[in-house]
Amino acid sequence: MAVIHRTTMSPGKLELLADWLPLRPWYRGGSGGPQLSKAGGFRLDDPEGAVGIEFLVVTDAAGDEPVTYLVPLTYRGAPLKGAEDGLIGTSEHGVLGRRWIYDGAHDLVLVEQLLALLAGRTTAQDQNANDTPDPTVEVRAEGAGVPAGLTGPGTVTDTADASLVTVGPMGEEGPVSTLTVCRVLRPAPATDGVRGLVLAGWSAPDGARLHGLFAHLAVSEA
Repeated sequence: MAVIHRTTMSPGKLELLADWLPLRPWYRGGSGGPQLSKAGGFRLDDPEGAVGIEFLVVTDAAGDEPVTYLVPLTYRGAPLKGAEDGLIGTSEHGVLGRRWIYDGAHDLVLVEQLLALLAGRTTAQDQNANDTPDPTVEVRAEGAGVPAGLTGPGTVTDTADASLVTVGPMGEEGPVSTLTVCRVLRPAPATDGVRGLVLAGWSAPDGARLHGLFAHLAVSEA
């Protein structure tokens, strides 16, 4: 179980993201830099208890219209070998010391726990409370459901509004499937033609509660 410490981080998450987000191909803001505020999210537990996992939702007010982004984050006590492209930055944690913060699409631990969530083997946790499930996070299995034994990430490809993560059978050759992490969040119905999906909510700038697709898995049949 992850433990949430009531302490400081320097620089804070929003400070790090203000430098990182404009470099993403799915960023929609203007040229003046992001104006970020936290809008929601949830957490997952690392079974080994070593990596913090957070699905952070932030809203940027810098453009003509506010845009809301999903940034899955992992927090580590040491650099993650081979994930240099996913490093967002480092921060000094008031209890745990230096933390390396990664875009979770590039981190095996987050990808495998997201797959476990899609398969019904783990439960989304409240973003701000210890050992408290988040009942607002909705997981749906479609068709034959999410197969067991998938792992990743293989390759991570950013599009105009999502990150596509290849996943496949653990320790063997087999068909490669695509785990889509939505980056630009919109209140919208679920996607058709997928094996599993995660829907969750966030707060609009006016305080209204919105709900939409966070991630989904399309399984290759060949």
